[in-house]
Amino acid sequence: MNLKRAYLLLCGFYTLLILIGAIALLVGGGSLLAVIQLGVGAVVVIGLWGYFLGRGFMNPRMWRPLAGLLALGIVIQLIAVFTAHLSAAAMTWTLTTAIFSVLPMIFLYRYGNRDQLLWATPEEREGGKMLGELLEGQRELMVEKQADDSQATVKVSKADDAYLASVERSREGNVEAFEERFRCPATLAFFIEKFTCLSVSDFVRKYRDNDANPA
Repeated sequence: MNLKRAYLLLCGFYTLLILIGAIALLVGGGSLLAVIQLGVGAVVVIGLWGYFLGRGFMNPRMWRPLAGLLALGIVIQLIAVFTAHLSAAAMTWTLTTAIFSVLPMIFLYRYGNRDQLLWATPEEREGGKMLGELLEGQRELMVEKQADDSQATVKVSKADDAYLASVERSREGNVEAFEERFRCPATLAFFIEKFTCLSVSDFVRKYRDNDANPA
């Protein structure tokens, strides 16, 4: 059994737990807290399937807060085990729930990292591919652009396995400069399109269509 198959079986196990919980609620009823826990668990399972299948479900910005919520729940449950006067059954259930929340917490935290190919749109993947090709022949790419009342200068380079984007932009007399580092070129393309007035096509026009000389 390879590691990926083991992870998929783990997802299947957590999915089965959610199904059992749903059946228990339908048959025997349950409190509002149980319904909320089941709903959160269902979202967690969706995230696990997305992570191990390499597909982006929902929004990447929601998964790390959810992982933080699981971490908070684990801490509260462990405090309850050692400080609250729980029955043997309640203590067993609380401790088991905390233990089974550890792995989903770790995986969802990783899943929420936007700098992954699985979160990239087809356009961003294509843009990242073009930027990667340009950087094979250039040590650094730099494009300046004026758009309406804003101006931006973006420098892009590659160091080892990381892509570095240095941005200087001005708007209505306010100037700001910052740098970001990415491991996925598609995320670099997303960053350029999202946070500057430039696009990947601006780099292509300057360095490929105009046949610029290497820096």
